[in-house]
Amino acid sequence: MNRDELKKILTDPDFQSLVKKVTTVSLIFTAAILIVYYAFILLLAYGKEFLGQPISEGSATTVGIPIGIGVIIAAWVLTGLYVYWANKNYDPMVKQLREKFRR
Repeated sequence: MNRDELKKILTDPDFQSLVKKVTTVSLIFTAAILIVYYAFILLLAYGKEFLGQPISEGSATTVGIPIGIGVIIAAWVLTGLYVYWANKNYDPMVKQLREKFRR
């Protein structure tokens, strides 16, 4: 690919729209998972008493265990949502751009 072809692709409005959408969605998912993780870390740092409480009287399982599992599940769910978005939106946009710039 020569410079002119590359410049044509990079300045194409459809390509720029795709980059903007991918960046926006990626930042949203990144922010979401960072909020989940850092909220948990802050809870570990400042809410030890709360996390150390048993779920019910006489239970050996503390409140922190299901919250920690929730953090892991949140990561799986967010990953699944991103994959769903990519399959439904990103992949067709890339396919359309490839066909547009195919020789």
